[in-house]
Amino acid sequence: MTDDTDADGDAHSDETPGTALTASDASATATPRIGVCYFPEHWPRERWETDVEQMAAAGIDVVRMGEFSWGRIEPERGAFDFEWLDTAVSLLGDAGIDVVLCTPTATPPKWLIDEYPEILQEEPDGTTREFGSRRHYCFNSAVYREESARIARRMAERYADADPVVGWQTDNEYGCHHTVRCYCDDCAAAFREWCRDRYDDVDALNETWGTTFWSQQYGSFDELQPPRHTAAEHHPSRLLDYARFANESVVDYNELQAAIVREANDEWFVTHNFMGNFDTLDAFSVSESLDFATWDSYPTGFAQDRNTAELTDDRLRAGDPDQVSLNHDLYRGPAGFWVMEQQPGDVNWPPRCPQPGEGAMRLWAHQAVAHGANVVSYFRWRRCRQGQEQYHAGLRKHDGSPDRGYEDAARAAAEFESLGDLDGVDAPVALCFSYDDLWALSGQPHAPEFDYWGLVGAFYRALRARGVQVDVVEPEADLDGYAAVVAPTLHLASESLASALEDYVVDGGHVLLGPRSGYKLPGNRLQPDLAPGPFASLVGGHVDQHESLPDSIETTLTYRETTYDYRTWAEWLVPDEASVAGEYISGTAAGRPAVLDHDVGDGSVTYCGVWPEADLADALVTDLLDRGGVAYSGRFPETVRVAERDGLTWVLNFGGDPIEVDAPDGVEWRVGDASISGYGVGVVDAAVTELSVQ
Repeated sequence: MTDDTDADGDAHSDETPGTALTASDASATATPRIGVCYFPEHWPRERWETDVEQMAAAGIDVVRMGEFSWGRIEPERGAFDFEWLDTAVSLLGDAGIDVVLCTPTATPPKWLIDEYPEILQEEPDGTTREFGSRRHYCFNSAVYREESARIARRMAERYADADPVVGWQTDNEYGCHHTVRCYCDDCAAAFREWCRDRYDDVDALNETWGTTFWSQQYGSFDELQPPRHTAAEHHPSRLLDYARFANESVVDYNELQAAIVREANDEWFVTHNFMGNFDTLDAFSVSESLDFATWDSYPTGFAQDRNTAELTDDRLRAGDPDQVSLNHDLYRGPAGFWVMEQQPGDVNWPPRCPQPGEGAMRLWAHQAVAHGANVVSYFRWRRCRQGQEQYHAGLRKHDGSPDRGYEDAARAAAEFESLGDLDGVDAPVALCFSYDDLWALSGQPHAPEFDYWGLVGAFYRALRARGVQVDVVEPEADLDGYAAVVAPTLHLASESLASALEDYVVDGGHVLLGPRSGYKLPGNRLQPDLAPGPFASLVGGHVDQHESLPDSIETTLTYRETTYDYRTWAEWLVPDEASVAGEYISGTAAGRPAVLDHDVGDGSVTYCGVWPEADLADALVTDLLDRGGVAYSGRFPETVRVAERDGLTWVLNFGGDPIEVDAPDGVEWRVGDASISGYGVGVVDAAVTELSVQ
């Protein structure tokens, strides 16, 4: 063990600066690149140089390191060993590979837990989340925040002048394993202060929540507790505010780390790796202190453990293309985004893990780039021989030989280099996504099948099936510049949100608004008026009744004189000024309006009172696109998706069967050609609307 003041200083030598995006030019045009996550501490030192040589040979030029290394860097308090990391950074820099380092706070070491056991999280029933895994710390522990700042500052200052280091990832996967929300005494105290700051007076809290129900009034803020284990369900407003509080705790914690990193070197970028279809963390709010977002993409796992869509053989081999691309579009900002962890092969955590289809690891990299990614980094370099992830593949096997993903990564790297610099994605349509709505609806779904991600996905799939590029935005975002807006639901509604949406429509915008909109106030109480509450004048009607429906009940309606299916949720609408565009033809609702159209100013609103099945969603979306003047393609098969970036179109085949693409004569295929193999990809210099698939 060596103290950092005595360690080898090779990482501080004057190497050629890295080529990755820095904080100052993070929005610049970029040539997409391939990266990998590397854990030199898991392997004999004599292997490191070979690993780096093989990375370079594969075209890998970005490496992430250090996210779980606290116990290796500081094996006991105050005794630091940076020599091993210095050496790894220097080896990578000598090979021309950029390094992204991580603050190692996702895994506090055992000696720290023994010193301060109060930093551990607690479950709602009071059970302590003990040492022995990861993500066992509480975001509201003052002690842990101090310790996090100490190790982050020591690392950032250590590498402030290390040229290979181009940026930092804060922590790792905030909230993974249900760890955004802790229920310990530190969180209880912090929640009381959060509520005091938010409401100022406890009577205002009681009024906003509606605590007269079941005698849940509070006499003072000191009486507040986290929503721990109870006999029946919790008060929905309390749950929603606790979700908001817990999220803001993560936001504050991330801001602490980001500021420390930037203080050491303001040319570094700062990012964090989010997760797919992740419920408890508002990525918009966390990203305010980042230069751009990254996320961790595991398509075949996500298709099983967080998807309401049917699990087909193709999705087991290549994932659900729309589920993955929704996350790409969610995390893409003005500076693009990265995939910090890309599935490299089979993984250890889903219920099942068939081997991915041949070429799928290349397909996923191309899909990410088509949606605006500037780097796709595979997790991990080699399959590990120890710990909980021994059944998680790497680009190379645990004996060092290449695994299936290695050739896919190398091929993708060469193809990206041939494409050269690419601008970002230009999307004509915005899709509104609200974590507050997600949290509120998760607390009171009113049907086992009602899943916010699934409802959003129903509308999103319809857009992607028509080759339309989509920005996923907060409902409060500036909508100027979008030809059309899809809001799958705006459940929690304020007068200011309704006013902003009306201004957009009056000025010529076109909106498709989905069910359960305007039901609740932002505090999670029902609106004083009937749904859609403050949107009623914009919609030109209101909701008379609603029902949630099982699969055993027939659910059909007519929309513009064509019969369609819907599912799960239905509202009986009453037109006030709107015209009726759809009516129920089955069940107790038969003959009642289900879809309303309303022209407002220079724009229009369609209110859909049901969760649409695919054909109805397609009809609603194409009508919206026609009104907004947005060009779109013919409807692609569910295993084929296209995406457009900087004048190029990617044709992505998520099915096992080959496809043939019809394209105009003389177009240039930049990758592949019109014959695309199963789980293959082609990139063509043509517009989406010029292509079709046989």
